[in-house]
Amino acid sequence: MILLPAIDIIDKAPVRLYQGDYHQKEVVGQSVLEIAKEFEAMKAQYLHMVDLDGAKSGKLENARLICQTARALSIPVEVGGGIRSMDTVDFYLTSGVSRVILGTAALEDPAFLKTALKKYGEKIAVGIDCKDGKVCASGWLVQSDIDYLDFAKTMEDYGVQTIIFTDISKDGTLAGPNLEMLKKLKDAVSIQIIASGGIRDLSHIQALKDLDLYGAITGKAMYAHTLDLKEALKLCKEG
Repeated sequence: MILLPAIDIIDKAPVRLYQGDYHQKEVVGQSVLEIAKEFEAMKAQYLHMVDLDGAKSGKLENARLICQTARALSIPVEVGGGIRSMDTVDFYLTSGVSRVILGTAALEDPAFLKTALKKYGEKIAVGIDCKDGKVCASGWLVQSDIDYLDFAKTMEDYGVQTIIFTDISKDGTLAGPNLEMLKKLKDAVSIQIIASGGIRDLSHIQALKDLDLYGAITGKAMYAHTLDLKEALKLCKEG
């Protein structure tokens, strides 16, 4: 299992939210690039970045900073937040980013998703962010009536190779990932699953690893010092 340290960005600053609430924002460092370099030095295999301003506005808000960071690293970077047009997909994937994450666009514009998949294949991932089992959009501010398992199966049918699953109620809480929902997801589809939200410590990393997932994203646990990234990366690589 790969472990992806996360950098979420608001107003060009690295932040963490609590349950996706933009009003509960905590700035976690001075420089996005410095934090990214630290993760690279710790031998992270992949970096997860989110433009939270873009997720809400649907526009490129922190894209220049994200691409500058990606080009400065030797490890691949995936990016989500506000990616709702082919121009944006093209911009990121030709500016140093290795994989883009479609969330709102995948839910609301299947034709765009299919076009992106046809052009870029495995470089397109889909974020499935849900609350009470229903898929959410627009920076988690809008809840649909679509069940996360049905949506995941549709994504698999479209040819999506990687999905990033977040139970919003767990995000930023350090209360543990939603293992029950993740197991159902693992049983429902055969594509790569990255778990996001709720990780606190090595026991949660082990539990996700036991589910035989492709990857896991950790953010707040590192910044709150309840998880040592080096130890977590080592655990992920074992056996």
